[in-house]
Amino acid sequence: MGRRRSSAELLRHGVASAAVLDAPAVQRAALDAAVHGLARARPELSAATPFAAWQRRAAIASSLLLSALIGMAPGWGGNAAALLLAIPFLLIVLIRLAALWHLAASGHSPAAAPPLTNPADLSHYSVLVPLYDEVAVAPALVTALAALDYPEGRLEILFITEEDDEPTRRALRAGTLQPYMQILTVPDGSPKTKPRALNYALQFATGDYIAVYDAEDIPAPDQLRLAVAAFANGATNLACVQARLNIYNPGASLLTRQFTLEYAALFDAMLPALDKLGLPLPLGGTSNHFRRDHLLDAGAWDPYNVTEDADLGFRLARQGKRVEMLDSTTWEEAPAEPRAWLGQRTRWLKGWMQTYLVHMRDPLQLWRDLGAWRFFGFQVTLGGMVLSALVHPWFYLLLAGNILAGRGAFPAGNATAWLCWSVLASGYVSAMALVALAVKRRGGSLLTRSALWLPIYWLAISLAAYRALVELFIKPSYWQKTPHGPRAVTMPSIET
Repeated sequence: MGRRRSSAELLRHGVASAAVLDAPAVQRAALDAAVHGLARARPELSAATPFAAWQRRAAIASSLLLSALIGMAPGWGGNAAALLLAIPFLLIVLIRLAALWHLAASGHSPAAAPPLTNPADLSHYSVLVPLYDEVAVAPALVTALAALDYPEGRLEILFITEEDDEPTRRALRAGTLQPYMQILTVPDGSPKTKPRALNYALQFATGDYIAVYDAEDIPAPDQLRLAVAAFANGATNLACVQARLNIYNPGASLLTRQFTLEYAALFDAMLPALDKLGLPLPLGGTSNHFRRDHLLDAGAWDPYNVTEDADLGFRLARQGKRVEMLDSTTWEEAPAEPRAWLGQRTRWLKGWMQTYLVHMRDPLQLWRDLGAWRFFGFQVTLGGMVLSALVHPWFYLLLAGNILAGRGAFPAGNATAWLCWSVLASGYVSAMALVALAVKRRGGSLLTRSALWLPIYWLAISLAAYRALVELFIKPSYWQKTPHGPRAVTMPSIET
């Protein structure tokens, strides 16, 4: 009788037989590795502990110092605070301008490498699909993933469900499950997060390549073939390719229209520009395709981080691995209702805060890992993104303060006020121009008029940012589920 594999060996090699899946000892070992693997191996990169002690002290000290400056010297201290608030906004403007230049100068997106057609050239592929309370979309999901053009003998699709979610398993079984599709149940435990489910399933996946899709996704049928071709033509340190994401329900509400603008700008302009500039890419939560060995070397996903995708992208960058954009689209559903949108955006911002704090626990080591240029890129893309969301409402408070004090909205001779408003205006103009061009390239010219609502939308994002800041202290790993509605499986258009 052979020796029992350790959880690390299971993670490295994968197991797939029903007998192994049902073995309680294997399940316990797999769950333990899923929850504690990264924290044990690289505790400094795990969000299990949200704050380093020095980060708590620095936050308290800087807040007290800024308050003291404003209290003792309101004029000088207020101007200094205003300038500090303008910096993160300005950094994001610079990135948007670079993305706008790149999008305008590049014409249409470069064609992806042609998909491989010889089955002998196609490696085994595992598609991981974490689900929770997804009865409404399960049948359409099965149909969408059955449309993936990949040899059945080299493909496995694992639908990952939680132990207490029997309704979703019934809905999946009611669909037309193909022989290469399997339902995997994650034992109950905490934290109850998507990355925990992914880590658990990775130990039973057998593919050389790993892809992640969400419950509402409609990926392009040739996306797996395009990903394999990208890896075949890429450098040996290419660890991940990220497909572009877009929205199939832009006409559902004002929020979905804004979401569509956001995704078009991010995945068709911002991320390609970051790639072109050699800066680290924060991954999207779905349609990322990994070389299995690089994914494992990076420690897979952090079960305590609620934006495990962004965190993993930066962790790969710290290891010297590359992430590239894939010219293939996956269509997703945007939340149409304010409550669902706010919950999802709060989770995203909380996770970006977690990611920033984790990677900034040792700034000197981060500098050594990334180098000066990519360290700066990390500060801009992640730190600037979070800080700009927190800062945005303060510009309007500054405006209100000037009016109430009788100085007028834009005090004459106050260079600081004019600088702040110039930065805010450039932020609006650059963002509107970027989303308009990105959406137009997608054929959604009718959506461009929705860009005028961006200032209001940004204030909603700021509300989510402050909710996220509170949650970071009281329930850092809480995962608020985004509900999805039933849909038909069609290849959508961005036009509305």
